[in-house]
Amino acid sequence: MAAYVKGVEAGSLAEAHGITAGSTLLKINGHEIVDVLDYRFFMVDEQLKVVYRTPNGKMRMVLIEKDEYDDLGIEFETYLIDKQHSCKNKCIFCFIDQLPKGMRESLYFKDDDSRMSFFYGNYITLTNLNDADIERIIKMHISPVNVSVHTMNPQLRCFMMNNRFAGDSLRYLKVLAEAGININTQLVLCPGINDGEELEYSIRQLAALGPSVQSIACVPVGLTKHREGLPEIKGYTRLQARKVVEMVDRLALEMFIKHGRRLCYAADEFYILADMPIPDEEYYEDYPQLDNGVGLMRLFETEVNEALADEKFRRIEYPSRVTIATGNAAAPFIDRMAKKVTALYGRKFDVRVKAIENIFFGDSITVAGLLTGEDIIRQLKGRRLGSALFLPKVALRSGETVLLDDVSVEDISRELGVPVVVVDNDGAEFVEKLMEKAEEVE
Repeated sequence: MAAYVKGVEAGSLAEAHGITAGSTLLKINGHEIVDVLDYRFFMVDEQLKVVYRTPNGKMRMVLIEKDEYDDLGIEFETYLIDKQHSCKNKCIFCFIDQLPKGMRESLYFKDDDSRMSFFYGNYITLTNLNDADIERIIKMHISPVNVSVHTMNPQLRCFMMNNRFAGDSLRYLKVLAEAGININTQLVLCPGINDGEELEYSIRQLAALGPSVQSIACVPVGLTKHREGLPEIKGYTRLQARKVVEMVDRLALEMFIKHGRRLCYAADEFYILADMPIPDEEYYEDYPQLDNGVGLMRLFETEVNEALADEKFRRIEYPSRVTIATGNAAAPFIDRMAKKVTALYGRKFDVRVKAIENIFFGDSITVAGLLTGEDIIRQLKGRRLGSALFLPKVALRSGETVLLDDVSVEDISRELGVPVVVVDNDGAEFVEKLMEKAEEVE
Protein backbone atom coordinates (compact mmCIF):
# COMPACT_ATOMS: atom_id res chain seq x y z
CA MET A 1 0.00 0.00 0.00
CA ALA A 2 1.46 3.36 -1.07
CA ALA A 3 1.32 6.47 1.08
CA TYR A 4 -1.32 8.97 -0.09
CA VAL A 5 -0.35 12.59 0.65
CA LYS A 6 -3.29 14.43 2.18
CA GLY A 7 -1.50 17.71 2.71
CA VAL A 8 1.87 19.45 2.60
CA GLU A 9 3.04 21.99 5.17
CA ALA A 10 3.69 25.48 3.80
CA GLY A 11 7.40 26.24 3.55
CA SER A 12 8.35 22.59 4.07
CA LEU A 13 10.99 20.56 2.24
CA ALA A 14 8.24 18.60 0.49
CA GLU A 15 6.66 21.79 -0.87
CA ALA A 16 10.03 23.12 -1.98
CA HIS A 17 10.60 19.96 -4.04
CA GLY A 18 7.20 19.96 -5.73
CA ILE A 19 5.35 17.36 -3.67
CA THR A 20 1.72 18.42 -3.36
CA ALA A 21 -1.49 17.22 -1.76
CA GLY A 22 -2.95 14.37 -3.80
CA SER A 23 0.47 12.93 -4.57
CA THR A 24 1.43 9.40 -3.55
CA LEU A 25 4.73 8.78 -1.78
CA LEU A 26 6.19 5.54 -3.16
CA LYS A 27 9.82 5.12 -2.11
CA ILE A 28 12.58 6.75 -0.06
CA ASN A 29 16.14 5.71 -0.98
CA GLY A 30 14.79 2.65 -2.76
CA HIS A 31 12.63 1.48 0.15
CA GLU A 32 8.90 1.16 -0.39
CA ILE A 33 6.84 3.29 2.00
CA VAL A 34 4.02 1.17 3.38
CA ASP A 35 3.33 2.80 6.73
CA VAL A 36 4.53 5.32 9.29
CA LEU A 37 7.41 3.11 10.46
CA ASP A 38 8.89 3.02 6.95
CA TYR A 39 8.46 6.76 6.61
CA ARG A 40 10.03 7.62 9.97
CA PHE A 41 12.84 5.07 9.67
CA PHE A 42 14.02 5.86 6.14
CA MET A 43 13.50 9.62 6.41
CA VAL A 44 16.35 10.17 8.90
CA ASP A 45 19.09 10.00 6.25
CA GLU A 46 20.52 13.38 5.28
CA GLN A 47 20.28 12.66 1.55
CA LEU A 48 16.98 11.32 0.27
CA LYS A 49 15.97 10.06 -3.14
CA VAL A 50 12.20 10.38 -3.03
CA VAL A 51 9.98 8.75 -5.63
CA TYR A 52 6.35 9.84 -5.78
CA ARG A 53 3.38 9.92 -8.13
CA THR A 54 1.78 13.30 -8.88
CA PRO A 55 -2.00 13.79 -8.62
CA ASN A 56 -2.25 13.41 -12.43
CA GLY A 57 -0.42 10.07 -12.34
CA LYS A 58 3.10 11.09 -13.46
CA MET A 59 6.12 9.55 -11.73
CA ARG A 60 8.65 11.93 -10.22
CA MET A 61 11.98 11.52 -8.43
CA VAL A 62 13.55 14.31 -6.37
CA LEU A 63 16.76 14.54 -4.37
CA ILE A 64 16.40 16.16 -0.96
CA GLU A 65 19.23 17.18 1.34
CA LYS A 66 18.31 17.75 4.96
CA ASP A 67 19.47 17.60 8.56
CA GLU A 68 18.96 14.26 10.27
CA TYR A 69 15.93 15.32 12.31
CA ASP A 70 14.24 17.53 9.70
CA ASP A 71 10.72 16.49 8.74
CA LEU A 72 9.57 16.62 5.12
CA GLY A 73 6.31 18.28 6.12
CA ILE A 74 3.99 15.66 4.64
CA GLU A 75 0.56 14.94 6.12
CA PHE A 76 -0.97 11.54 5.40
CA GLU A 77 -4.60 10.42 5.47
CA THR A 78 -4.05 8.59 8.77
CA TYR A 79 -1.28 8.78 11.33
CA LEU A 80 -0.23 5.20 10.56
CA ILE A 81 -0.57 5.84 6.79
CA ASP A 82 -2.39 2.51 6.38
CA LYS A 83 -5.21 1.03 8.49
CA GLN A 84 -4.79 0.18 12.15
CA HIS A 85 -4.46 -3.56 12.76
CA SER A 86 -7.25 -5.13 14.79
CA CYS A 87 -7.12 -8.04 17.22
CA LYS A 88 -8.19 -11.43 15.90
CA ASN A 89 -8.32 -13.08 19.33
CA LYS A 90 -11.44 -13.77 21.34
CA CYS A 91 -9.98 -13.61 24.84
CA ILE A 92 -12.16 -15.00 27.62
CA PHE A 93 -11.56 -11.77 29.60
CA CYS A 94 -11.68 -9.21 26.76
CA PHE A 95 -13.19 -6.00 28.11
CA ILE A 96 -14.46 -4.89 24.71
CA ASP A 97 -16.58 -8.04 24.46
CA GLN A 98 -18.14 -6.99 27.76
CA LEU A 99 -19.35 -3.60 26.53
CA PRO A 100 -23.10 -3.06 26.28
CA LYS A 101 -24.65 -2.61 22.86
CA GLY A 102 -25.37 0.82 21.44
CA MET A 103 -22.12 2.60 22.30
CA ARG A 104 -20.08 4.50 19.72
CA GLU A 105 -18.61 2.21 17.08
CA SER A 106 -14.98 3.16 17.78
CA LEU A 107 -15.22 1.68 21.29
CA TYR A 108 -15.68 -1.80 19.85
CA PHE A 109 -12.42 -1.71 17.89
CA LYS A 110 -9.81 -4.12 19.27
CA ASP A 111 -6.33 -2.74 18.71
CA ASP A 112 -3.44 -5.17 18.19
CA ASP A 113 -1.00 -3.02 16.26
CA SER A 114 2.76 -3.17 16.89
CA ARG A 115 3.17 0.37 15.57
CA MET A 116 0.74 1.71 18.16
CA SER A 117 2.75 -0.19 20.77
CA PHE A 118 5.89 1.69 19.75
CA PHE A 119 4.36 5.15 19.37
CA TYR A 120 1.72 5.12 22.12
CA GLY A 121 2.62 2.27 24.47
CA ASN A 122 -0.35 0.09 23.49
CA TYR A 123 -0.08 -3.60 24.33
CA ILE A 124 -0.10 -6.21 21.57
CA THR A 125 -0.50 -10.00 21.67
CA LEU A 126 2.03 -10.86 18.89
CA THR A 127 -0.62 -13.07 17.25
CA ASN A 128 -0.98 -10.54 14.41
CA LEU A 129 2.70 -10.78 13.48
CA ASN A 130 4.68 -13.11 11.23
CA ASP A 131 8.41 -13.75 10.90
CA ALA A 132 8.81 -10.85 8.45
CA ASP A 133 7.14 -8.45 10.90
CA ILE A 134 9.50 -9.54 13.67
CA GLU A 135 12.51 -9.12 11.37
CA ARG A 136 11.30 -5.62 10.55
CA ILE A 137 10.97 -4.70 14.24
CA ILE A 138 14.53 -5.90 14.82
CA LYS A 139 15.90 -4.15 11.72
CA MET A 140 14.32 -0.85 12.70
CA HIS A 141 15.06 -1.48 16.38
CA ILE A 142 11.51 -0.66 17.41
CA SER A 143 11.92 -0.65 21.16
CA PRO A 144 10.31 -1.08 23.59
CA VAL A 145 7.53 -3.41 22.50
CA ASN A 146 4.66 -3.86 24.96
CA VAL A 147 3.20 -7.36 24.97
CA SER A 148 0.03 -8.81 26.47
CA VAL A 149 1.36 -12.23 27.46
CA HIS A 150 -1.19 -13.40 30.07
CA THR A 151 0.54 -16.77 30.38
CA MET A 152 3.73 -18.43 29.15
CA ASN A 153 1.96 -21.79 28.99
CA PRO A 154 1.29 -22.19 25.21
CA GLN A 155 -1.77 -24.43 25.62
CA LEU A 156 -3.29 -22.22 28.29
CA ARG A 157 -2.65 -19.14 26.16
CA CYS A 158 -4.51 -20.73 23.25
CA PHE A 159 -7.46 -21.38 25.58
CA MET A 160 -7.46 -17.93 27.16
CA MET A 161 -7.21 -16.13 23.82
CA ASN A 162 -9.40 -18.50 21.81
CA ASN A 163 -6.71 -18.61 19.14
CA ARG A 164 -4.92 -21.84 18.22
CA PHE A 165 -1.85 -19.83 17.15
CA ALA A 166 -1.58 -17.84 20.41
CA GLY A 167 0.83 -20.30 21.99
CA ASP A 168 3.14 -20.44 18.98
CA SER A 169 3.53 -16.66 18.90
CA LEU A 170 5.24 -16.77 22.32
CA ARG A 171 8.43 -17.79 20.50
CA TYR A 172 8.70 -14.22 19.23
CA LEU A 173 9.44 -13.04 22.76
CA LYS A 174 12.70 -14.97 22.73
CA VAL A 175 13.61 -13.75 19.24
CA LEU A 176 13.01 -10.12 20.21
CA ALA A 177 14.86 -10.48 23.52
CA GLU A 178 17.90 -12.06 21.87
CA ALA A 179 17.96 -9.18 19.38
CA GLY A 180 18.10 -6.64 22.21
CA ILE A 181 14.56 -5.32 21.80
CA ASN A 182 13.24 -4.16 25.18
CA ILE A 183 9.92 -5.71 26.17
CA ASN A 184 7.34 -4.68 28.76
CA THR A 185 4.75 -7.34 29.51
CA GLN A 186 1.38 -7.61 31.18
CA LEU A 187 -0.48 -10.59 32.61
CA VAL A 188 -4.23 -10.11 33.00
CA LEU A 189 -4.98 -12.57 35.77
CA CYS A 190 -8.18 -14.60 36.10
CA PRO A 191 -8.78 -16.47 39.38
CA GLY A 192 -8.04 -20.17 39.11
CA ILE A 193 -6.96 -19.92 35.46
CA ASN A 194 -3.58 -18.23 35.06
CA ASP A 195 -2.67 -17.33 38.63
CA GLY A 196 -1.20 -19.64 41.29
CA GLU A 197 1.40 -22.06 39.89
CA GLU A 198 0.72 -20.84 36.34
CA LEU A 199 1.56 -17.28 37.39
CA GLU A 200 4.83 -18.30 38.99
CA TYR A 201 5.72 -20.30 35.86
CA SER A 202 4.97 -17.31 33.61
CA ILE A 203 7.02 -14.88 35.68
CA ARG A 204 10.00 -17.23 35.82
CA GLN A 205 9.84 -17.95 32.08
CA LEU A 206 9.74 -14.25 31.26
CA ALA A 207 12.59 -13.51 33.65
CA ALA A 208 14.64 -16.24 31.94
CA LEU A 209 14.53 -14.24 28.69
CA GLY A 210 17.10 -11.90 30.19
CA PRO A 211 17.47 -8.15 30.67
CA SER A 212 15.49 -7.29 27.53
CA VAL A 213 12.34 -8.07 29.51
CA GLN A 214 12.05 -4.80 31.37
CA SER A 215 8.93 -5.39 33.48
CA ILE A 216 5.98 -7.67 34.17
CA ALA A 217 2.68 -6.16 35.35
CA CYS A 218 0.11 -8.43 37.00
CA VAL A 219 -3.36 -6.93 36.58
CA PRO A 220 -6.69 -8.30 37.87
CA VAL A 221 -9.33 -9.14 35.28
CA GLY A 222 -12.05 -6.52 34.82
CA LEU A 223 -15.57 -7.94 34.66
CA THR A 224 -18.67 -6.00 33.66
CA LYS A 225 -22.28 -7.12 34.04
CA HIS A 226 -22.51 -7.52 30.26
CA ARG A 227 -21.00 -11.01 29.87
CA GLU A 228 -23.85 -12.79 28.12
CA GLY A 229 -22.51 -15.74 26.11
CA LEU A 230 -18.99 -15.38 27.53
CA PRO A 231 -17.11 -17.92 29.69
CA GLU A 232 -17.85 -17.73 33.40
CA ILE A 233 -15.12 -15.88 35.29
CA LYS A 234 -15.37 -14.63 38.83
CA GLY A 235 -13.63 -11.59 40.24
CA TYR A 236 -10.89 -11.75 42.87
CA THR A 237 -11.83 -12.20 46.51
CA ARG A 238 -9.77 -10.56 49.25
CA LEU A 239 -8.00 -13.86 50.02
CA GLN A 240 -7.27 -14.63 46.36
CA ALA A 241 -5.91 -11.11 45.78
CA ARG A 242 -3.71 -11.44 48.87
CA LYS A 243 -2.22 -14.68 47.52
CA VAL A 244 -1.38 -12.98 44.22
CA VAL A 245 0.28 -10.03 45.94
CA GLU A 246 2.27 -12.29 48.25
CA MET A 247 3.50 -14.41 45.33
CA VAL A 248 4.43 -11.43 43.16
CA ASP A 249 6.20 -9.73 46.08
CA ARG A 250 8.12 -12.92 46.86
CA LEU A 251 9.25 -13.35 43.27
CA ALA A 252 10.07 -9.65 42.97
CA LEU A 253 12.35 -9.89 46.01
CA GLU A 254 14.00 -12.98 44.54
CA MET A 255 14.63 -11.14 41.25
CA PHE A 256 15.97 -8.12 43.13
CA ILE A 257 18.46 -10.22 45.07
CA LYS A 258 19.61 -12.06 41.93
CA HIS A 259 19.53 -9.30 39.33
CA GLY A 260 19.26 -6.00 41.20
CA ARG A 261 15.75 -5.26 39.90
CA ARG A 262 12.31 -6.45 40.90
CA LEU A 263 10.99 -7.01 37.35
CA CYS A 264 7.47 -8.12 38.38
CA TYR A 265 4.81 -6.01 40.07
CA ALA A 266 1.18 -6.34 41.13
CA ALA A 267 -1.13 -3.53 40.07
CA ASP A 268 -2.39 -1.17 42.77
CA GLU A 269 -5.86 -2.66 42.34
CA PHE A 270 -4.59 -5.99 43.69
CA TYR A 271 -3.39 -4.27 46.89
CA ILE A 272 -6.77 -2.57 47.26
CA LEU A 273 -8.64 -5.85 46.72
CA ALA A 274 -6.33 -7.59 49.19
CA ASP A 275 -6.68 -4.75 51.74
CA MET A 276 -2.88 -4.50 51.87
CA PRO A 277 -0.76 -1.34 52.02
CA ILE A 278 0.81 0.00 48.84
CA PRO A 279 4.62 -0.54 48.91
CA ASP A 280 7.09 2.28 49.52
CA GLU A 281 8.45 4.40 46.67
CA GLU A 282 11.73 2.45 46.50
CA TYR A 283 9.81 -0.71 45.65
CA TYR A 284 8.74 0.67 42.25
CA GLU A 285 12.25 1.66 41.16
CA ASP A 286 11.69 3.82 38.03
CA TYR A 287 7.93 3.14 37.83
CA PRO A 288 8.06 1.05 34.61
CA GLN A 289 4.35 0.12 34.55
CA LEU A 290 2.37 3.24 35.49
CA ASP A 291 -0.01 2.79 32.55
CA ASN A 292 -1.00 -0.57 34.01
CA GLY A 293 -1.78 0.99 37.39
CA VAL A 294 1.44 -0.19 39.02
CA GLY A 295 2.64 2.30 41.63
CA LEU A 296 0.24 5.07 40.59
CA MET A 297 -0.96 5.64 44.14
CA ARG A 298 2.53 5.69 45.62
CA LEU A 299 3.76 8.19 43.04
CA PHE A 300 0.63 10.32 43.46
CA GLU A 301 1.08 10.50 47.24
CA THR A 302 4.75 11.41 46.84
CA GLU A 303 3.78 14.24 44.49
CA VAL A 304 1.08 15.46 46.89
CA ASN A 305 3.56 15.54 49.78
CA GLU A 306 6.12 17.46 47.74
CA ALA A 307 3.52 19.97 46.57
CA LEU A 308 2.21 20.59 50.07
CA ALA A 309 5.73 21.35 51.24
CA ASP A 310 5.71 24.35 48.90
CA GLU A 311 4.65 27.55 50.67
CA LYS A 312 2.82 28.82 47.59
CA PHE A 313 -0.08 26.46 48.31
CA ARG A 314 -0.74 27.90 51.77
CA ARG A 315 -2.97 30.79 50.74
CA ILE A 316 -6.62 30.04 51.59
CA GLU A 317 -8.22 32.87 53.54
CA TYR A 318 -11.91 31.99 53.43
CA PRO A 319 -14.02 28.86 53.98
CA SER A 320 -14.15 26.83 50.76
CA ARG A 321 -15.69 23.59 49.50
CA VAL A 322 -15.16 21.37 46.44
CA THR A 323 -16.22 17.82 45.54
CA ILE A 324 -14.14 15.06 43.98
CA ALA A 325 -15.83 12.20 42.11
CA THR A 326 -13.90 8.97 41.64
CA GLY A 327 -14.34 5.21 41.52
CA ASN A 328 -15.02 3.05 44.56
CA ALA A 329 -11.52 1.55 44.49
CA ALA A 330 -9.65 4.86 44.62
CA ALA A 331 -12.09 6.76 46.86
CA PRO A 332 -10.47 5.93 50.25
CA PHE A 333 -7.04 6.82 48.89
CA ILE A 334 -8.22 10.08 47.30
CA ASP A 335 -10.02 10.96 50.52
CA ARG A 336 -6.77 10.43 52.44
CA MET A 337 -4.92 12.67 49.97
CA ALA A 338 -7.63 15.33 50.28
CA LYS A 339 -7.30 15.25 54.07
CA LYS A 340 -3.56 15.93 53.69
CA VAL A 341 -4.55 19.15 51.93
CA THR A 342 -7.35 20.19 54.26
CA ALA A 343 -5.23 19.46 57.34
CA LEU A 344 -3.29 22.64 56.54
CA TYR A 345 -6.44 24.80 56.79
CA GLY A 346 -8.71 23.23 59.38
CA ARG A 347 -12.34 24.21 58.74
CA LYS A 348 -11.41 26.70 56.05
CA PHE A 349 -11.23 24.05 53.33
CA ASP A 350 -13.82 21.29 52.90
CA VAL A 351 -13.03 18.70 50.22
CA ARG A 352 -15.70 16.01 49.84
CA VAL A 353 -14.80 12.79 48.03
CA LYS A 354 -17.74 10.97 46.44
CA ALA A 355 -17.33 7.34 45.37
CA ILE A 356 -19.39 6.76 42.24
CA GLU A 357 -21.06 3.37 41.99
CA ASN A 358 -20.61 1.95 38.50
CA ILE A 359 -24.17 1.13 37.50
CA PHE A 360 -23.38 1.34 33.79
CA PHE A 361 -20.84 -1.52 33.74
CA GLY A 362 -21.80 -3.19 37.01
CA ASP A 363 -20.71 -2.85 40.63
CA SER A 364 -17.74 -5.16 40.12
CA ILE A 365 -16.11 -2.35 38.11
CA THR A 366 -14.61 0.01 40.67
CA VAL A 367 -11.80 1.84 38.84
CA ALA A 368 -12.00 5.55 38.08
CA GLY A 369 -11.02 5.01 34.44
CA LEU A 370 -14.37 3.37 33.69
CA LEU A 371 -16.68 5.96 35.24
CA THR A 372 -19.53 7.18 33.06
CA GLY A 373 -21.19 10.57 32.87
CA GLU A 374 -24.60 9.01 33.34
CA ASP A 375 -23.62 7.53 36.71
CA ILE A 376 -21.88 10.72 37.85
CA ILE A 377 -24.89 12.91 37.05
CA ARG A 378 -27.43 10.51 38.57
CA GLN A 379 -25.53 10.12 41.84
CA LEU A 380 -24.55 13.78 42.31
CA LYS A 381 -27.72 15.51 41.11
CA GLY A 382 -29.15 17.81 43.77
CA ARG A 383 -26.09 17.63 46.04
CA ARG A 384 -24.21 20.66 47.32
CA LEU A 385 -20.94 20.27 45.44
CA GLY A 386 -19.29 23.54 46.38
CA SER A 387 -17.38 25.70 43.92
CA ALA A 388 -16.22 22.88 41.63
CA LEU A 389 -16.50 19.18 40.82
CA PHE A 390 -13.20 17.40 40.20
CA LEU A 391 -13.10 14.47 37.77
CA PRO A 392 -10.14 12.17 37.03
CA LYS A 393 -8.74 12.54 33.51
CA VAL A 394 -8.50 8.75 33.16
CA ALA A 395 -12.30 8.65 32.91
CA LEU A 396 -12.16 10.57 29.61
CA ARG A 397 -11.59 9.09 26.20
CA SER A 398 -7.98 9.71 25.14
CA GLY A 399 -7.59 13.20 23.74
CA GLU A 400 -11.31 13.97 24.16
CA THR A 401 -13.60 15.62 26.71
CA VAL A 402 -16.21 12.85 26.74
CA LEU A 403 -16.56 9.81 28.96
CA LEU A 404 -17.15 6.26 27.73
CA ASP A 405 -20.92 6.73 27.47
CA ASP A 406 -20.49 9.83 25.26
CA VAL A 407 -21.54 12.20 28.04
CA SER A 408 -19.25 15.22 27.87
CA VAL A 409 -17.62 17.25 30.62
CA GLU A 410 -19.82 20.14 29.51
CA ASP A 411 -22.93 17.97 29.88
CA ILE A 412 -21.94 17.09 33.46
CA SER A 413 -21.25 20.73 34.32
CA ARG A 414 -24.60 21.84 32.88
CA GLU A 415 -26.63 19.08 34.56
CA LEU A 416 -25.03 19.58 37.98
CA GLY A 417 -24.75 23.37 37.80
CA VAL A 418 -21.10 23.49 38.80
CA PRO A 419 -17.78 23.99 36.99
CA VAL A 420 -15.99 20.71 36.28
CA VAL A 421 -12.23 20.49 36.72
CA VAL A 422 -10.45 17.58 35.02
CA VAL A 423 -7.34 16.45 36.90
CA ASP A 424 -4.59 14.23 35.55
CA ASN A 425 -3.07 11.49 37.68
CA ASP A 426 -0.50 13.88 39.09
CA GLY A 427 -0.32 14.72 42.77
CA ALA A 428 1.11 18.20 42.25
CA GLU A 429 -1.61 19.06 39.74
CA PHE A 430 -4.21 17.68 42.15
CA VAL A 431 -3.03 20.05 44.91
CA GLU A 432 -2.61 23.03 42.62
CA LYS A 433 -6.06 22.74 41.04
CA LEU A 434 -7.67 22.34 44.44
CA MET A 435 -6.06 25.59 45.49
CA GLU A 436 -7.08 27.37 42.29
CA LYS A 437 -10.74 26.46 42.73
CA ALA A 438 -10.98 27.22 46.42
CA GLU A 439 -13.58 29.98 46.78
CA GLU A 440 -15.69 31.43 49.60
CA VAL A 441 -18.91 29.46 50.22
CA GLU A 442 -21.86 31.75 50.47
